[in-house]
Amino acid sequence: MCLFTAVPAAAQEIIDLPAEDRPLTPDFEELYRVGSATGADWEQFGNVRRVGFDGAGRLYVFDNQADRVSVVGPDGEFLWAFGRPGEGPGEFRGADGLAVMRDGRAVLADYGHRAYHIFGANGSFERMVRMAPEPGAVTITDILPDPGGEAIFSAVGAQTLSASGVTRGSGRHTSRPVERITITGDEATKDTVAEGWLPPGSLRPVKVFGPRMSTGVLPDGSVAFSDSSAYAIKIARPGAGVWRVLRRPFRPIRVTNRVIEAETERRVRVWEAEGVPPTIINGVNVRTGSPREEVMRTLDLFGFFEEVSIVRGLRTGWDGEIWVRRHGEEPGDNAGPIDVLTMDGRYIGTYPAGEVALPAAFGPDGLVAFIERDEMDVRYVVVKRLRGR
Repeated sequence: MCLFTAVPAAAQEIIDLPAEDRPLTPDFEELYRVGSATGADWEQFGNVRRVGFDGAGRLYVFDNQADRVSVVGPDGEFLWAFGRPGEGPGEFRGADGLAVMRDGRAVLADYGHRAYHIFGANGSFERMVRMAPEPGAVTITDILPDPGGEAIFSAVGAQTLSASGVTRGSGRHTSRPVERITITGDEATKDTVAEGWLPPGSLRPVKVFGPRMSTGVLPDGSVAFSDSSAYAIKIARPGAGVWRVLRRPFRPIRVTNRVIEAETERRVRVWEAEGVPPTIINGVNVRTGSPREEVMRTLDLFGFFEEVSIVRGLRTGWDGEIWVRRHGEEPGDNAGPIDVLTMDGRYIGTYPAGEVALPAAFGPDGLVAFIERDEMDVRYVVVKRLRGR
């Protein structure tokens, strides 16, 4: 299920990593927590959507219900906030996604303005950059900061954050490209870094167990991504495409009737325990059936991929580590073990399933941020430091 198209295969360095896991013991020092319904006014977040760090170790928390970004100092103290809903420059009409540059500037995508907001290191609004015209709907996926500060990265087919409206033209994707979006001018320009594999069919909806498009940016401006059902982490750089592939010899599980039945029952158990997630259309929840009815309806809509994709998430650390989350013991378990690799092709080890979550953001000097939920299902942020850094 792997397809490499950016450069000829002869130009790629294939690095085969060990098959046996080398267990890592989590060693994190908790520094502070922010976000509480009973906390200070600034940390009563509506919904923590994305977080990021700058080079000074300051944490940026984007609350997409309040349309505000709060900036927190290294000791957990509130520094400043920026952003608000509105029609003017620096005001949000549909902001989603957050990229924090190492120098402290912040970029947010806004489908309502069809532009990127750029804020200075002190939270002041600097300017807006129009999105590059493209066919189809205006779709925002995760935006990732270029370490050089002049661009952001995004991947077609990655998790959709927001979508609205249409731009000029129309078209159909034949791949899931990783794109470098330059934001130094009045209008953004896009360059394809690598062509990610697109399974047969369209970008949406992604089939159950289908390969996700997961991307992270490395300190030298390269990108690491996973686009197939196999364990193959591809590293690409602008102008060169995929030039290195990190593999572990795991084989995807075939999706049989037994696997489908087990996943159906697992989802029914989850929704019976937690409730059916609402789907709101024009202010009305259209999911009114029983958990089993809604699970069957969802699975009929999405369908099943032919095998169980191994990689369920990918993040890149401040110094070039690549964290790769695999599925757990059950094919539908997205919280499996996490491998830690390096961009030069070394396998550091694996955090066993349940020992640590995949961080939402990495910062300098071993800083990591996790988005967690309290007993009221309200999101808050925990900042820790990986010891020994």
